[in-house]
Amino acid sequence: MSLQSPLSRVLGMGSAKTGAGHWWAQRLAALAVVPLGLWFVYALLGLQHGSYQMVAAWVAEPANAILLILLVLTLIYHSSLGLQVVIEDYLHGSAKIVTLVLMQFFHVIMAVGGVYAVVTVSVGAAT
Repeated sequence: MSLQSPLSRVLGMGSAKTGAGHWWAQRLAALAVVPLGLWFVYALLGLQHGSYQMVAAWVAEPANAILLILLVLTLIYHSSLGLQVVIEDYLHGSAKIVTLVLMQFFHVIMAVGGVYAVVTVSVGAAT
């Protein structure tokens, strides 16, 4: 039995206010994925056939390339936020820190790779 009040037991254990920003960021990223994802599906279904040349020409259009880069970056950002929550909830100690760092590196590599792929296809189709 402890003589401490519930408030004094909790003091010094960190702030309970920091999760709201993360929660809002994840919800806004999900909200941005919806119209971008619908645009992507609608645009791909509108292509006559899926040959590489036709898709490359579609990606080479500036509006499509910009929206595709936004889709890739938004999906990766949303994924990063979601995995961060899972890792923070279920891993502890040094495993949590190492996994968070590796996850962030992985997401940065995926973002750079996704943007590079869109730019490469778009420049290759334009030449």
